[in-house]
Amino acid sequence: MKKMFIFAVVAMTASAALAQEVPATGDTYMGAQLATEDLNGTARYVGMGGAMDALGADISTIGTNPAGIGLFRKSQISGSFGLNVQEDGKSFADGSKTNASFDQLGIVFTSRTGKNSYVNFGFNYHKSRNFDYVLSAVNALNGSAQNRQTVLKDMNGLLQSNYSLAYSQLDNLYLNNMNLETDENGNVYVVDFEGNDYEFDRAHTGYIGEYDFNLSGNVNNRFYWGLTVGVNTVHYKGYSEYYERLLSAQIPDVLITDNHKITGHGYNIKAGIIFRPVEESPFRIGAAVSTPTFYKLTTDNYTVIGDDINEYRHSAAAEDFRFNTPWKFSLSAGHTIGSNIALGAVYEYADYSTCDMRTIDGYTYDRWSDTEYEESSSETVMKRHTEQSLKGVSTLKLGVEYKPDPNLAFRVGYNYMSPIYQTTAMRDQTLDAPGVYYASTTDYTNWKDTHRFTLGVGFTFDQFRFDLAYQYQTRDGEFYPFMKQYAASYDEFDENGNTTGNIITLTNQCDPVKVKDNRHQLLCSLTYTF
Repeated sequence: MKKMFIFAVVAMTASAALAQEVPATGDTYMGAQLATEDLNGTARYVGMGGAMDALGADISTIGTNPAGIGLFRKSQISGSFGLNVQEDGKSFADGSKTNASFDQLGIVFTSRTGKNSYVNFGFNYHKSRNFDYVLSAVNALNGSAQNRQTVLKDMNGLLQSNYSLAYSQLDNLYLNNMNLETDENGNVYVVDFEGNDYEFDRAHTGYIGEYDFNLSGNVNNRFYWGLTVGVNTVHYKGYSEYYERLLSAQIPDVLITDNHKITGHGYNIKAGIIFRPVEESPFRIGAAVSTPTFYKLTTDNYTVIGDDINEYRHSAAAEDFRFNTPWKFSLSAGHTIGSNIALGAVYEYADYSTCDMRTIDGYTYDRWSDTEYEESSSETVMKRHTEQSLKGVSTLKLGVEYKPDPNLAFRVGYNYMSPIYQTTAMRDQTLDAPGVYYASTTDYTNWKDTHRFTLGVGFTFDQFRFDLAYQYQTRDGEFYPFMKQYAASYDEFDENGNTTGNIITLTNQCDPVKVKDNRHQLLCSLTYTF
């Protein structure tokens, strides 16, 4: 079948749109992806469902309740490696359903300051977010199409020749490459092509690495305190193919391929305390707080429009922006029964509606210190959209450890995270915001709550301990290739050019595709105490 695109320059200066100098930010869905974390760390920590904040004496608590490092009485070094498997996944581009992972490496130095008091120093690297995941979706379009969304935005005046941040990279590709026609008055317009169905695949790869530096202490084996400074590095890569079959003999199909990278770094500060209310009891309670992670990031894309055989035109952009995650707060409890049983529970809360995408406004020079300071400001339109789309998330962690023998331990845990997205959340491509202006894709997924079930076992040999953990994570989501509903209206004219008084409304809508993110993780840790 012949495949044809007619290349032309639209009268609204579409080609020049991306050349204008605009401060750039990401959008709400990008922020949610960067702000959330996995359950990861040492095999002991994961096997307990992460419920070790008040129990402490595990290096992974350095990033959740820093006071947990204050419970160490001997120095320790540990490393962890894992294998992650996406259930019902498939290989696509650089994405694979099975991936090996280096997950953690840390060390704690203890220093006795009294009979029952210590000051400890710790460092730990762990992979706080593993992006490896392949998402696939197929569905009917029933006349709607990604091209039609661009046409309706034009009809509503969002893509006019005057400067508009609602004009995306994808709009630019469609307006310059889809079929154009001219009416009797000489006006050039884009043909509204209807869609039959689509196929979508994206391979997410990469990770967020967190490097934590800790100072903590133990006062008379009853009060524990800790402070951690964290440095995060972002390494994200996504490659997607969106293939639409159209109800047109002129242009039977369209293929959009998108390479997208996000890189950068950020920092945060975490503080925590643990206290034994009753001196004779091992029961402990803890509290911790974490500042936002203050990121400086670069988003980089290369996007191509064509068909399943040929490439035609591309769009590319690389821009810097800032992003702040929400504050996090936690309460925890821990109790040991003899030397055989340990019980832990943690409640954590973070309000993701406060995520803050920020534009870089420029630099201010301080002549006294001979230093330039970067200035940034909240992108108000996208911040309002984030407030409407995301919400507060509660995380509950429960764990039990049982030791039938001092050298053998069995563990079981459960971890629950409530949904981050509002039921009405949508990736709105009509916003007058840089996050839309630099958008090279329109798809989004509204994920629901997350359940994690864990098991673990540990073996001690003299100064060495070997731990294994298994984690099963499950969550459901609804995938949309573009905004779930959008419309534009116009006056109907008769053959003589007179209005009939009728209003014609065109709609573009899509039904969600149910997708799953079910993963298996096998994690092992080796620890040496000295």
